[in-house]
Amino acid sequence: MPDLCGVQLRGPILNASGTFDAIAARRAFGDALLDAFPFDCFVSKTITVAPRQGNPPPRLWETASGMLNSIGLPNKGLDGFLAHDLPELARLPVPLCVSVMGFDSGELARLVAAVGARPEVALIELNLSCPNVETGVLVGADPDATAAAVERVRAEAELPLIAKLSPNAADPAAVARAAEGAGADGVSLINTIRGMALHPTTREPWLGARSGGLSGAAVRPVALEQVAAVAAAVEVPVVGMGGVASGRDAADLLAVGAAVVAVGTESFRDPAAGRRISAELAAIRSARPAAERGRVG
Repeated sequence: MPDLCGVQLRGPILNASGTFDAIAARRAFGDALLDAFPFDCFVSKTITVAPRQGNPPPRLWETASGMLNSIGLPNKGLDGFLAHDLPELARLPVPLCVSVMGFDSGELARLVAAVGARPEVALIELNLSCPNVETGVLVGADPDATAAAVERVRAEAELPLIAKLSPNAADPAAVARAAEGAGADGVSLINTIRGMALHPTTREPWLGARSGGLSGAAVRPVALEQVAAVAAAVEVPVVGMGGVASGRDAADLLAVGAAVVAVGTESFRDPAAGRRISAELAAIRSARPAAERGRVG
């Protein structure tokens, strides 16, 4: 059984934050969802202190090999999450990781303290792929800003903290080392890569927020390189993600040093993708010689 920052999982497949709505899925499928839950740990949508409506529509654009999204982190806010979403997510049959994002260090500390006090939560993801309103710096792309953010919240909760990094860093390994040095128990990457799509007739930006994040198969080679570089640079576990659509994709990320793998865009196409990918990964592992299997995850 994989171990993620001291939390035992039944397998190595997680969801990427915001790509699988477990509450809506349970409303649709009932307890059948719990019996065949597609992930081994569930990562919540990112929550903020205040409620957010998200970005204006349109919010999605399908590319030839992926998807652009400009969702904008819609959520009920901290109080709404604790009152309404957390009780529902606590019923899932796997450990719960809550993703949080603050627009300044005080907000991030408040979120970590409140979420970390709840016994239903096993891990906290620090979504650092956003601009800090105090500095204007994209936190997860800057080693110093990342270290400052992690240091600010480390004492607020005893739960494991996983720093989610930006793929837009000049040196992702340096950012990961900074997060580790400041007390992060793990790191996750990659987040989406910024991109734009144009309306086919007006040639104006299609997305309501003009630009968005590219995910899916298009980012898979970037994810593989960055996960390999980060895994070689840190001792803490690495959550690898980016274009995972098959057991082979998951096996590749594990082979370069990821401890576990997260599935994102593929769940939009196939809500049961996590379960399928897990089965494909198990088949790949069982087909390899025992000595080779021992080198991966």
